[in-house]
Amino acid sequence: MQTAADAGDAAALLAAVPAGRRVALVDPRFVGHVHALRLGLTDPRFAAATVPGALTAQPEARGALLRALRRTTAAVGAGAPVVAPDTDPAPEDRTVPGRIAVALEAEGTAVKRPELGSLTATVPTDAGARAAAESARDEVDDEAVRLRSAVKAHDGFFTTFAISPYSRYIARWCARRGLTPNQVTTASLITALVAAGAAATGTRGGYIAAGILLLVSFVLDCTDGQLARYSLQYSTMGAWLDATFDRAKEYAYYAGLAIGAVRGGDDVWVLALGAMVLQACRHVVDFSFNEANHDAVANTSPTAALSDKLDSVGWTVWARRMIVLPIGERWAMIAVLTALTTPRIVFYALLIGCSLAACYTTAGRLLRSLTRRASRTDRAAQALADLADSGPLAQGVAAVAPGLRGAFTAPAVALLGTLVMIGGALFLPYGSPLTVAAAVVYVVLSGLAVARPLKGALDWLVPPFFRAAEYVTILVLAARSDAPHAVPAAFGLVSAVAYHHYDTVYRIRGGTGAPPHWLVRTIGGHEGRTTLVAVLAAVLTHASGFTTALTALAVAVALVVLVESIRFWVSSSAPAVHDEGELA
Repeated sequence: MQTAADAGDAAALLAAVPAGRRVALVDPRFVGHVHALRLGLTDPRFAAATVPGALTAQPEARGALLRALRRTTAAVGAGAPVVAPDTDPAPEDRTVPGRIAVALEAEGTAVKRPELGSLTATVPTDAGARAAAESARDEVDDEAVRLRSAVKAHDGFFTTFAISPYSRYIARWCARRGLTPNQVTTASLITALVAAGAAATGTRGGYIAAGILLLVSFVLDCTDGQLARYSLQYSTMGAWLDATFDRAKEYAYYAGLAIGAVRGGDDVWVLALGAMVLQACRHVVDFSFNEANHDAVANTSPTAALSDKLDSVGWTVWARRMIVLPIGERWAMIAVLTALTTPRIVFYALLIGCSLAACYTTAGRLLRSLTRRASRTDRAAQALADLADSGPLAQGVAAVAPGLRGAFTAPAVALLGTLVMIGGALFLPYGSPLTVAAAVVYVVLSGLAVARPLKGALDWLVPPFFRAAEYVTILVLAARSDAPHAVPAAFGLVSAVAYHHYDTVYRIRGGTGAPPHWLVRTIGGHEGRTTLVAVLAAVLTHASGFTTALTALAVAVALVVLVESIRFWVSSSAPAVHDEGELA
């Protein structure tokens, strides 16, 4: 830390700092909480950030900071704010850091101003103001605010009341011992994998241990995010781990339960894969709807107005959060039922609970979409196209086919293609060439569905329909085959493809766009993989051929998507975010 005599001296000192480092300016008269400075000066997600009396800039904003500081020097000496006349308001923070923040924004550099709530951050100009500021600072417990802010807002009932009251203290304990969120996330994954292994023993003792370990894993899962918010340790690797490990843990646990059940003489692999498919389809509904409305200009839906009104009634808030069976409630249910019942009952409960939750959330989103008046942006249409995961076959059809007009044409065509594909897999004789014909029809219809930009009121349904078509087709064909272990192989294939789809979602959320086109082309797109599985089912009719083919396909898809995903998330191009996650 160095002290500058004036703004000109500050510019010289900043210019001497190595280019790759973050820099900060703090007014020497600053009075406030340490956590206020921490929020303003240490969050790695923003190129520039400020609180009253302090400003920070990451390396990418250093050049703009120096230019603004040099321009500001004369204005500060004259006592005038650095703003464009008649356009920008004068800065509320008239200190040197505050004026520079306005100058940065005038130049086009975004400056984050974190919400401080009850925290104090000010630069008093006289003794009376300083005494008042110090009194306000001393009246608020800085550490208590920091602990409260570590807990994610709008969490589920079980997480809020059964986990967070003590997990925040675990997060503080971890911070004081130098543990990172990534280490806690990894510990949560390892614990869940051990739980899956315990469930795979197929014994009552193993099931009880699995239930307990699953709850411990969830506590750690909550702790990692709280630790990240408590210590402001957001990272690209953390975003990737947090975004994907929840799914890995859940799917591994399903597989462990299925293996344990088989050891006990009850084959529930179809139920396990069905639960995974249902959960993944639920999520893509959430993701597609949110992306379609991410930057909508207005929401005049009566359904949204009713929802906002219900949010003011305490008990309805918690009832609505519980009915969607978010991860806390879901994992608690799985853990308790594992310890007390059988894997078959666990999967029945999951299928019933998730089905009811899916009906509730999807119905609400349909009503909102049909009753709102808002235009879809090009960004939303591109996000939906990326989520659709169309491969070369569908894109080829879309390139030559005329775009079908009509407000609801795209989801209607996608739904028709989904029904044709799933219906063929279900009702046509297993291994029939007609199933391949159904897949060809599906390719054509899926291409027609995305031939025009997805800007319709219900076009967010297109990606969920494609996910259902692919996942359910793989499930049905594996279940109907006589090949031994075909369903476990299908479980692996759906897991690999689902990882790719979740990876796509989190890249879009990070603002970096979807995975590269070569990746989608290499793994075939949803229609290419669906068609390939239909062809394999028709051609490989001998005992183990279909299982071997599904396994090979699963390994190939997993290797390609994992290598590219790891390359992206550990590269400098990945966004420095810590995902807050979905309630579901």
